[in-house]
Amino acid sequence: MNLHIRTKNLLTNDEGMSTIEYAMGSLAAAALAAVLYAVINTGAVVDAIESIITDALSNTPI
Repeated sequence: MNLHIRTKNLLTNDEGMSTIEYAMGSLAAAALAAVLYAVINTGAVVDAIESIITDALSNTPI
């Protein structure tokens, strides 16, 4: 009987669930950061950002 109760408590215990939820959230955030880093470092995006900055600095207001 005692073994049955202990087994049931182990299987139904939610202790530690918030830790795994934080770990999964951190993993998802890291994966998103890696994807964004890969996209930002493509040649087309770098050229577009440089073009925007160059145009902004070279234009003078009238």
